[in-house]
Amino acid sequence: MTEVTKETFGTLPDGGGVVDKFILKSDSVTVEIISFGCIVTTLQTKDRHGKVADIVLGFDNLEGYIKKHPYFGAVVGRVANRISSGKFSIDGQEYQLAINKEPNSIHGGIKGFDKALWTPEVLPNGVRFALVSPDKDEGFPGELKVWVTYTLAEGELTIDYRAKTSKTTPVNLTNHSYFNLAGHGAPNIYDHEVCITAESYLPADDVQIPTGEIASVQNTYFDLRKAVKLGSHMQQFHMNGFDHNFCLPIGKDKKHCARVYHPATGRVLDVCTTQPGVQFYTMNAVTEPIKGKNGATYCKHSAFCLETQNWPDAVNKLNFPDSLLRPGEEYQHTTWLKFSVA
Repeated sequence: MTEVTKETFGTLPDGGGVVDKFILKSDSVTVEIISFGCIVTTLQTKDRHGKVADIVLGFDNLEGYIKKHPYFGAVVGRVANRISSGKFSIDGQEYQLAINKEPNSIHGGIKGFDKALWTPEVLPNGVRFALVSPDKDEGFPGELKVWVTYTLAEGELTIDYRAKTSKTTPVNLTNHSYFNLAGHGAPNIYDHEVCITAESYLPADDVQIPTGEIASVQNTYFDLRKAVKLGSHMQQFHMNGFDHNFCLPIGKDKKHCARVYHPATGRVLDVCTTQPGVQFYTMNAVTEPIKGKNGATYCKHSAFCLETQNWPDAVNKLNFPDSLLRPGEEYQHTTWLKFSVA
């Protein structure tokens, strides 16, 4: 049985509106989500001894989320991940987006869905958020209506994404939660054991745009089909971490794509999705410490993300899964995050 309650989280400056917080509580998991950016601010789970910890990075108050931060807990869109040079063409017309991560566009632009105030609707076991992104919003064509639904059942959080458009537009939605299964204040994730089921990944250039090649993980750093301990695996291959797309079977079936285990606490995260890819990111790009919740400090490698999504720059790659949504169609994807202990 899931209990859903609502309270006020804060007020946006300059008459931007009231931000609500929704608390979803089951016997084993408590999730807190705010209407600003559909951000997951808190996710509490038990360890093998029944001790509760908050395992997502974030801030104590709205001010932290309004300032620049690495998309902690947010829904990102209209297009998650990178678009090369912020350019794409549809039916012969070229579109230019803002360059907000030189020399590319990332996560929907300067004011993406992570910085929007969504309209909430309480459900018996969760909350649905709605947003209308106008035509030419951040340079994208078409009015896009978007619905993101979070539901909690026992230890499983389901995130369902839907969208409809008035003009053909690229759409790629994901949640950008940062996890540390030891608890959000733990210094790093080197002791986490990670398994990603993918048989191929996308090599990228020096500005993180896929080259277009779909490469086998066999005998490479990217072969995570058998669980690896992150710290020693990165050391063995002399790598700085991960920020790569792993390719999953294409098709709308639910598939298991990743499992992360923290031996010291017994916490397990299993991820299933209908999406064709998952971006595995180990927080490599953080150069300055970030002051987070409860006085915690977040640094490089403090957390990991498993961003289920379409492949980066798919709008510019004919051999990648189609990222265009057309009028009359519905964008619909679901990701399941299952929390347990072992």
